[in-house]
Amino acid sequence: MKVIKLTFTVLCIGLLSSSCKESFLDLKPLSNPTADNFKTTDDFELAVNGAYASLYTVYHPEGPVSYANEQMSDNAIMFNISGIQADKWQFKDYSLATANTMVYQFWQDCYKAIFNANIVLDRIESANVSATYKDGVKAQMMFLRALYYFNMVQLWGDLPIVTTPLTGEESYSVLRSPASAVYDQIKKDLIFAAEKLPLASAITMPGRVSKGAAQTLLGKVYLTLGDKTSAATVLKEVYNSNQYSLLTNYSDLWGPSVKNTKESIFEIQFLGGNASAPFSRYYQTFYPNNNFLGFYGGGMNQVTDDLYNEYETGDPRRDVSIALGYNNAGTFINQKYPIKWTDTKATQVGGNPLSNNNFMVLRYADALLLLTEATGDATYLNLVRTRAKLPKFGDATYPTAKYPTLDLAIEHERRTELAIEFNRWFDLKRTNRAIPVLTAKGKAITQMKLLWPIPQIVRTQNEAISQNAGY
Repeated sequence: MKVIKLTFTVLCIGLLSSSCKESFLDLKPLSNPTADNFKTTDDFELAVNGAYASLYTVYHPEGPVSYANEQMSDNAIMFNISGIQADKWQFKDYSLATANTMVYQFWQDCYKAIFNANIVLDRIESANVSATYKDGVKAQMMFLRALYYFNMVQLWGDLPIVTTPLTGEESYSVLRSPASAVYDQIKKDLIFAAEKLPLASAITMPGRVSKGAAQTLLGKVYLTLGDKTSAATVLKEVYNSNQYSLLTNYSDLWGPSVKNTKESIFEIQFLGGNASAPFSRYYQTFYPNNNFLGFYGGGMNQVTDDLYNEYETGDPRRDVSIALGYNNAGTFINQKYPIKWTDTKATQVGGNPLSNNNFMVLRYADALLLLTEATGDATYLNLVRTRAKLPKFGDATYPTAKYPTLDLAIEHERRTELAIEFNRWFDLKRTNRAIPVLTAKGKAITQMKLLWPIPQIVRTQNEAISQNAGY
């Protein structure tokens, strides 16, 4: 095979042995075994599906954004017996080592995901398909690539940027580009996607990305870069598009049969009940670590008292989001855990509940809170609070003593509205609040530990790849 994936170029730099090449070949999108021979729209649809399937790994309940946003924040702890425990606890303890096996796995997973988008983008340019179809495919793949790079740049900072497949020799020169250049690529991809993608109401295939998804993600990118003006402009377009709305009740958002509602902006699709289908693993992974229900719960992202106590008295979102514990043979075990993705009726096969719950990467409440962050206008935040039947920011009964500024009100609202939805750590980093908030709660966080280390094996394979400061 003449084309080398980004995954291979970054992970196996300097190692062009046959064993490494075999592992590279195994990284081809599983749904598309003929990636070198894209010709028809059917071929491309298989490849596009393969690129979307990468979401299952990046947003896995034990994937990179879960470990970063929940375990490295004040939201969650874990009681997990699988895997290398020391490597897992390094995230929680802010003691990540360059040899951490999970950091390396997450690096691989992200670059595999980027490859799956890049290979489609590379092949579609010369394909004999309509210009409209070509632009639509490119826009979808650019959105996915931007999403993956956005996660990665927040985790590692400077990154190797590859937007086309490379040969083995070319891979040696692919070094880390400044984070600013990574963000430039992300913005470029999302601007194109927002221009070419259809509105949500025109999407006929559930799970495909829309114009509003590209705009919402772009707004979050602008906010991360401190550009509130641009963020406000693009997020107001989402707000004014009339494509999305808050559901009447917070509880309406959750359940194995709740899929692609008016509040969903970008949602990962799962199909429960079949072991060969992409069933959802959030229920099992986030359940306490026991097996009295016929399956072993993963014990991942068990809720801290600190998160539980963040909710105001009477906030209905708390009991929809968090269980106080569970019954084991008539004994109640006090252990708080997330319940948004519960599927008690899921078929069980081989000790796994084949759950049907989708996962929302972006939803309208998130966009509204971002819009308040961008504009300084509490109107959008208050829409979220009104849905929760809580006093508005600015009302006499709002808990002003605890959240005296709009910035603190946004921080509080995002934590309770989006609990365990993989946002908290990135939110705190974006607002420069990670160090003061987490230090006060006993975390050994420093400025340098706001980034993960570059995996040691990557630097062993190519010494020209630099390491992050402090590692």
